[in-house]
Amino acid sequence: MTSEPRPVTVPEFAAWKAQKRRISVLTAYDFPTAQALDSAGVDCLLVGDSMGTTVQGWDTTLKVTLDQIVYHAEMVARAAKRALVVADLPFLSYQASTRQAIRSAGRVLKETNCQAVKLEGGETQAKTIRKLVDVGIPVMGHVGLTPQSIRRLGGYRVERSAERVTADALAVSESGAFAVVLECVPAELAASITAKLPIPTIGIGAGAQCDGQVLVLHDMLGFGGGFSPRFARRYATLSDTIKSAALRYVADVAEGRFPADSESYR
Repeated sequence: MTSEPRPVTVPEFAAWKAQKRRISVLTAYDFPTAQALDSAGVDCLLVGDSMGTTVQGWDTTLKVTLDQIVYHAEMVARAAKRALVVADLPFLSYQASTRQAIRSAGRVLKETNCQAVKLEGGETQAKTIRKLVDVGIPVMGHVGLTPQSIRRLGGYRVERSAERVTADALAVSESGAFAVVLECVPAELAASITAKLPIPTIGIGAGAQCDGQVLVLHDMLGFGGGFSPRFARRYATLSDTIKSAALRYVADVAEGRFPADSESYR
């Protein structure tokens, strides 16, 4: 008889840094995908506001709502038997006040089976992170390139200010976050920050010396086409596979080859 896998906990996840255990993170947005990734042994599933670009077809993450995060997070968390499930707090669901942040993050934990939330920002969000942690809500931070600030930044770019990114990462750690994402940061800077922090760093476009790595699922699978960032290794080309299958289906329907007798009821 096979026993159910033991779920990864926030303290266990945080402890992996001291154990020098590399951490794998992928985004997920639905039940069957989360089920497949979980069974493959992915350590953490991130219900990212990246769904704004990968699933909804927008050019930024700014249109994603808290309702949408809750909807997708519930499916992902229901599928995961082992992976730690973390949900993004979307744009303007936490920036207005710490009270708003507690309500938004609390709703995610109450209405889904997620174990933690992630929010963008370093020193500017330190007070918010501390308040969330104080009421029992685990937080993963996110510094470097912060996609929710895309309008201010004027585009997606590498964050090269060592002083700013280091200060932000330290502020996130000192505020009680259990891990921090470093996005689009030079590898040498990410390695320096990783050495300074007691919590795991999860890199995306931040080199190999981070404690873990995260990729957006659709980039990793080659699904959806469009721009592929330099840091996204493509492990499959699902767009081509799906198009090929659809072409065969269309042809089979047009030529009367589908359904066959074996696919029909008598």
